[in-house]
Amino acid sequence: MVVGDVSTGTELAIIGAGPGGYVAAIRAGQLGLDVTLIEKDAWGGTCLNYGCIPSKALITATDVGYEADTAEEMGIHADVKVDVDQMTTWKDGVVDQLTSGVEKLCKANGVNLVEGVAEFESENKLRVAHGGDGQGSETIEFEDAIIATGSRPIEVPGFEYDGEHVLSSRDVLDLDHVPESMVVVGGGYIGMELSTVLAKMGCNVTVVEMLDDILAGYEEDVTSVVRQNAEELGIDFRFGEAASGWEKRDGDIVVTTENEAGEEFQYATEKAFVAVGRQPVLDTLNLDAIGLEPNEDGHLETDNQAQTDVEGVYAIGDVATGPMLAHKASKEGQVAAEAIAGEPAALDYQAVPAAVFTDPEIGTVGMTEAEAEDAGFTPAVGNFPMRASGRSLTTGNDDGFVRIVADEDSGFILGAQIVGPEASELVAELGLAIEMGATLEDVAATIHTHPTLSEAVMEAAEHALGHAIHTLNR
Repeated sequence: MVVGDVSTGTELAIIGAGPGGYVAAIRAGQLGLDVTLIEKDAWGGTCLNYGCIPSKALITATDVGYEADTAEEMGIHADVKVDVDQMTTWKDGVVDQLTSGVEKLCKANGVNLVEGVAEFESENKLRVAHGGDGQGSETIEFEDAIIATGSRPIEVPGFEYDGEHVLSSRDVLDLDHVPESMVVVGGGYIGMELSTVLAKMGCNVTVVEMLDDILAGYEEDVTSVVRQNAEELGIDFRFGEAASGWEKRDGDIVVTTENEAGEEFQYATEKAFVAVGRQPVLDTLNLDAIGLEPNEDGHLETDNQAQTDVEGVYAIGDVATGPMLAHKASKEGQVAAEAIAGEPAALDYQAVPAAVFTDPEIGTVGMTEAEAEDAGFTPAVGNFPMRASGRSLTTGNDDGFVRIVADEDSGFILGAQIVGPEASELVAELGLAIEMGATLEDVAATIHTHPTLSEAVMEAAEHALGHAIHTLNR
C-alpha cells in the first residue's frame, strides 16, 4: 500500500541538515519563522556523520596510541595494541551523541523535521520523496528556501567506489581492520589526514599525487613540515603521477599510475583510497524548474546574504561558491536565516579560517605575504618557531612555526599561517584580530599565559615589530 501524496506549507524550507542547513534551521526557528528541514540521510549531514567528527575522533585515538608507543625519550615504555572494533564503537558513540543533539535542538526550536529527498517543482514548491516501500511523497509549499545539500567525493574514472577495493573517505572511516597497505590517490587535506591515521595504525601508505607537493594552496614552508613528518611515519610519496587504473592480482590489487612523460608505475596494495576532492550535490534538485544554473565550477553564485539569482532561494555551504568548510556553511546558514527574517545580516569572508588536522596541524586565516603584496600592502611579517616555545617542547612536538602578516604602515593584521601543535586552535586568536581590526601592537601587548602554545602568537607579533624576546629579530 502506498501512502497518498500530501501537501503542506511552510515559511522556510531547508534542503539538507548538515552544518549549514541545521544551523540555518535553528537560527530561523529562534527568529520565529515556521521552518521545515528536509534530510535524506542523517541529521548533521556528512560533517557530523561521515567526515569532520568521525575523522577527528580517529585522529585523536591514533595520536594517543602513537604518542604512547613512541614516548621512550620521556621515559614511557608501552606496548600499544589497537582494537579497531572498540575504537570504532567509541567513534560511533561520539557521532551518535552529536547527531541526536542536532535533532533535539531542531525540535526544541520548533523546526519541523522531514526525512526524504527533495526536488523543486516550481519557485515556491518542493516535492519530497520519502524512503522505503509505501512511504509515498509530499508536496511542500514555501515562501523561501535554502539549498544546503552539501557535497560528495569526486570519483576518478576507472576508480569507481566499491567499498571493498576502491574506498571513499566514508569507507576508510568505517574500516573493520587495519589494512596491511593502502595506496592513497590524492594528497589534499582528506588524503593527508587519513593517511596519517592509517600510518599510525601500522598500515603501509603510499600517496600518489599528480602535483609536485601535498596540500595544494598552502605555502611550501608550511607543507614541507607536514610532508617531512609524514615521511618519518613511513608514508611514501609519489609526486607527478596520476592514477590510471587498477586490477586484482594475487589476492591484492595493483594500482597503475602514469607521469607526464607517459611512464607507467605499478603499486601492489591491499586497498586503494581515492581522495581527489569533493563536488557539490545539485543534480537531485531539479534546478531547471526554478531556472537556476550552477556556474562553470559547479557551484551556485550567491550575494552577501547567500541569496541566489532566484529571489527567495538561498544557497549555503559546499553548494555555494567559496571554500568547502563546515564553519563557512554554518555562518552562511545563520546569515541566510537572519536575512529571510528581515534582520540586517551580511556575510564577511575576510577572516574565514581553515585547518588541516595532519601531524602537525595547519591553521590559516586571511592573507599570505604574497597575497598582501598583490593587494597593494607593504607587509610586515613576524615569525616564531615552535622549537623556541617552552610549552611546545614540553609536549614533545616542536615542529613548525607561527607567522603573522600585517600592514607595515598601519600595523593592522592581515593574515596568519600556523603549522604546529594545536594550530587549529591557535589560529582563532588571529581570526578575531582580523575581524575586529586589531594591530600587531594589540596582540603583542596582550599578556598571554605562560607556559602555553599561544605565547608563540604573541612572539610572532613582537617579531614583526622587531622586538621578539625568545627568537632573533632580523
